[in-house]
Formats: sequence, structure tokens, C-alpha cells
Amino acid sequence: MTTPESAPLTSQISDNARLVLERRYLARDDSGRPLETPEQLFARVAHNIAQAERISSPNDTDAASRWETRFLELMARLDFLPNSPTLMNAGRELQQLSACFVLPVEDSIEGIFQAIKDTARIHQSGGGTGFSFSRLRPAGDRVRSTMGVASGPVSFLKVFDAATEAIKQGGTRRGANMGILAVDHPDIEQFITLKSDMRTLVNFNISVAVTEKFMRAVESDEEYDLVNPRSGEATGRRRARHIFDLIVANAWRNGDPGIVFIDRINRSNPTPNLGQIEATNPCGEQPLLPCESCNLGSLNLGRFVTAEGNKPRFDWERLARVIPDCARFLDDVIDMNRYPIEEIDHATKLTRKIGLGVMGWHDALMHLAIPYDSEEALALAEEIARFIQEKANEASLELARERGAFPAFKGSRYDPDSPYRNATRTTVAPTGTISIIADCSSGIEPVFALAYTRQHYLDADDASKLTTLREANRYFLQAANDAGFYSEELMDHVAAGGALAERDDVPDWAK
Repeated sequence: MTTPESAPLTSQISDNARLVLERRYLARDDSGRPLETPEQLFARVAHNIAQAERISSPNDTDAASRWETRFLELMARLDFLPNSPTLMNAGRELQQLSACFVLPVEDSIEGIFQAIKDTARIHQSGGGTGFSFSRLRPAGDRVRSTMGVASGPVSFLKVFDAATEAIKQGGTRRGANMGILAVDHPDIEQFITLKSDMRTLVNFNISVAVTEKFMRAVESDEEYDLVNPRSGEATGRRRARHIFDLIVANAWRNGDPGIVFIDRINRSNPTPNLGQIEATNPCGEQPLLPCESCNLGSLNLGRFVTAEGNKPRFDWERLARVIPDCARFLDDVIDMNRYPIEEIDHATKLTRKIGLGVMGWHDALMHLAIPYDSEEALALAEEIARFIQEKANEASLELARERGAFPAFKGSRYDPDSPYRNATRTTVAPTGTISIIADCSSGIEPVFALAYTRQHYLDADDASKLTTLREANRYFLQAANDAGFYSEELMDHVAAGGALAERDDVPDWAK
């Protein structure tokens, strides 16, 4: 049997992965023709990121070459992939490698439009942005400098959305944003219902920053104060359950808004000495301080299931070997990154946050014959998460011994006992596109179906053009072929929404 570590480096990429890479990721000439193969893309990224070793290990002349080989193995075997901007931009002119940014939005025309300008530069380089609009005075509030009235955060959200619509991220994908508003902002009801028509703010996820005080008011069915952020004065009161029910109803109907438990986030803020966290990246998995960025990467858990005889098992030993290399890769990305704004360069290097996460979780469970919604799966998820966190912590401590702790370590919540290289080490991202490249299930989500079609905006020349991909879960295909019940007619049945339970030609164990 071919094990993950012994598999040839060029044998892993699926047809759909090649299509996605060709449409979005590969370097192209002026006429749009690819200048590299997927294998050469991985080599380009590995070579570029390994050059950081010349900075951190100037006396080790072989370090860059040695780590280039290791980084290439990680990606080409699909054990690990970095976030999309790293794959797209490393070793190319942009050299902007981070996916996640948070920008401040100050309560002034100058501050608001500076944020829009900075957003445009980030989106152009392939990143996504998160904002808190909680500092903006409410609609109708007096503006002393002009004796006019304020437009309010909802109006300015629409300006940010329009700017995003005009800029395609890095020339390869549309911009993505997260807009957050405090639950006690006077405009909170207008914000909660902002996307109810399913057409407004198409380039934004929105979330309400709820406090523990608010949640206690929900539990006890009490009212709470709405507070003008400009003056700090209460401008009205609302029944907490009414607001909570409004959030739930809109989230159920159209997916927005989400909820951000801002007090809980700040209890885990590693650097309260630098300020309070107000916002997250567009997908919500990475809380960041204003002007911080973070680069992410994901382990493909399905690749860490091996077989001993006919019995599959999770390969903890190989995972333990891979995690330190992934942490090193992500730390090297920070030094090789060309940040679009000077303030982001400074803030990012103060904390050196990285986010090592996972994808292929459901694939791993299918390999192990464990139902996704079982207690056994929950127990294994907890064990794997703890293991990755512990090993990532150990790797960051080792990097700090070699390279020094993150510059804002003094006064952080780790001071003095845990001098990490990186203020954060782990993050579970959705992995929407890199999971296609890795041919695995997305993040920690269950597979959508065993076979289905999906549509993506992949065309680099026409941002409005949809590409249809037919997906079939490879572990199901393997099991069906091995057990002798595979057929094209079966796959058509499943792709059309049919269930295995309806089929007489499918054995009971597979149903």
C-alpha cells in the first residue's frame, strides 16, 4: 500500500484541483496563458517562503535549501496548504501573503475614507478585511463641524460594499468583508435587518458584537441601554429578548447576522497590553487588533489516516512530525510578506500571529468508519484539537528559542512563563478553495453530499462567469469500487439528490 509519506509528489492533484489552480492561482503571461504547472506553483511558493531562513538563520548556509525541500513536500503531498494569497502571490510581484486583515474605522470622514482606501489596497492584493463600525455615531446624530446630521454606520457600510464591488481581490477573486456592530449601538436594529432583502451588502458578512451583560439581560428578559459611542450617553432602551429574537430570525432566514461574543474573545486576547479586540476577519475565525493581519494554513486530516493490515488508524506520530514544519512555514511567511500598508507591517510583526488549522475532518472520519455525528467523532475531534494546539504551542516555543519571542511579548498574557514566537498559533478556517485543491472536505464541515455539482467564480478574465465542477467524494468512490457496487448510474442518482438508502444495489453497511 502507498502511504501518504511515500506517495509521489506529482500524483495527488485531482482534475478539479488542476482546473481551480489554472483559473485562479497559476502565474500567467500577458495573454493569460499559464506560465507554470501546479507542481511548479508549489515549488515557487516553497522556494520563496524558505528564503526567510536566510534572515532568521544567516549562519546556516544550507537552511533555505533544506527547508525549501521540506515545504515543497508538505504542499505537493497535500498534507498542508497555506491560505490562497500565499499560493497566488509568493515569489511573484505582489508578494502579499496574508488572507486576514482588520482595519480601524474612526468616527470622522477622514477616518472612514482612509479605511476605504486601505481596504481597496488590501483587496487588490488578495486579502479580506474585517471592521468594527461601533465607533461611528448613530444616524441623525449632530455633526458639529458642519452643523449637519450623521449618516450612521449602516450608510457607510454600503459605501464600503460598493468599493469592494469595484475591486476584484488580487485580480483573482472578489473582495470579502466582515462588518461588526456593538449590540448597544443605537442603530443596531437597522443593522440586524440590513441583509433581509438578500441583495444588500453582497460583499459583507455581518455580525453583532454581544456582551455578557446583554446575554444576562436576554436570560432574565430585561431591557438594556443603547449608547451613543460619541457621547457615551444612553439614547434609549430595548428589550434584550426582542433584539436577540431579531438576530435569530434574520440569521435563520438569510444567514446574517452572526454573533460575536466579544467579551469572551477579549478574555483570550493574548495582548491586552496593545488594546482590545473589536473585529474579526471576514469568515470570523480570526479575531485581530486594528491593523493586524494573520496568515493561515490548514492540515489535511484525511492524509493522517493510515492502514495497518486492513485496520485504519490515525497517525499521531506523523502529525507530530508535520506540525512544527507547518508552524515554521507560517512564521516564515510573516517575514517574506510585503504588506500593503506600513501600519499593518508594524502591527503584524509586533504579535506575529499565525493560524494553523485543519481541513479534511470528515474525510478522516470516513477513513476511520466513524459517523460524523457520533460521540466517537466528538471525542476524536477533541483529542485532535488538543494535540494540534499542544504541538503548535511547542513548535512556537522552539521557534522563540531560535528566533526570539514576538516583540509584544512583554506585558502579554504569556509573560513571563510562555515566550511564544507567535501570539496565536491555531485557527480553524473554512478552507473553501484550498480544500478543492487538496481534494478534501472543507474545514471541519461534513461533506455536502457524496456526489454533487458546485459552481464557482473561477474565471480570471470574467469575474461574473460561473464554472461548474462535478464533485464526487473519493473515499466513497474507493469504497464503492472496492465493494463492487459502483456505477455511473448510481453516481447520477446521488448527484441528483438521491439517497443510498433508496438503492437495492447498495449494501446496508454503506447506507
